[in-house]
Amino acid sequence: MADHSPATRIPLVDVLRGAALAAMAAYHASWDLEFFGLAALGVTEHPLWIAFARSIAGSFLALVGVSLYLAHYAGVRWAGFLKRLAMIGVAAAAITLLSWFADPEGIIWFGILHCIGVSSLLGLPFLRAPLWLVIAAAIACLAAPFVLTSPAFNGPGWLWLGLASDPMPSNDYNPLLPWFGPVLLGIAAARLLMPYANTAAWARWQPQSLIARALALAGRHSLLVYLLHQPLLMGALWLFVQAFGLSAQ
Repeated sequence: MADHSPATRIPLVDVLRGAALAAMAAYHASWDLEFFGLAALGVTEHPLWIAFARSIAGSFLALVGVSLYLAHYAGVRWAGFLKRLAMIGVAAAAITLLSWFADPEGIIWFGILHCIGVSSLLGLPFLRAPLWLVIAAAIACLAAPFVLTSPAFNGPGWLWLGLASDPMPSNDYNPLLPWFGPVLLGIAAARLLMPYANTAAWARWQPQSLIARALALAGRHSLLVYLLHQPLLMGALWLFVQAFGLSAQ
C-alpha cells in the first residue's frame, strides 16, 4: 500500500502492487455482495476465502518491505518518509472512525494501513541490519502467534500485537505479529535482488499491455486506490439495491 516514491523505481513492483490491489478489490466486492444480502459466499468463513484474503495482505506487506528498501537503501530520506507516514496515519485513523459508524460490531482498530504505518517505522533498522538477522526476525514474527498466544494479551491495549487468544472482532485485522514478518521478508528479498537491478531483465522490464500499464498506474497510487475502491464498490451496490428494491437476505 505504501508506495514510497523510491529512488530506484522498478515498474514490476508497481505492477505487482496493482495486481494485489485488483485481488483486494475482488475480495471486497465479494464481501460487499454478502453484506448487502445479494450472495452467500462465506467470505469470512470459508477456508479458501480466508486464505485468499491473507495472501493478499501478505503480498501487500511484502511489497511494503521491498518499496521501503528501494526508497531508502542509500540512506533514509526523512522528509519523504515522514510525509508518507503521516498520510498513512491519517488514512488509518479515518478508516477506524468511519468503521465505527458503518459497522460498530467490527470496528477496524488495527487494519492493514495501521500495520503498514507501524511496520514502515519498525522496518527502518532492518534496512542495514545483517541479512541473517532480518530473515531470522521475519521467521520469529511469523511463528510468534503459534507459540506465544495467551489470554494475557486479550486486553484492548494489546490488540496491535496479535497475540490474543480471543481477539476483538474486526472487519480488517492485521496485527504486528505475524504481519511484520512479510514486511521483513520483502526487505530481505529486495536486499538480495538489488545488486542485479541494473542488469536483470526483470528490473528493466516495462509494462506494454493495457492491463499491465493500468496495474502499474494503480500500483503507483496504491494508497489513493485503496482508500477509494471500497466506498465506490459499496456505493454502487447500494444504488443497485435501492434501484431494484432489494433487501438483505
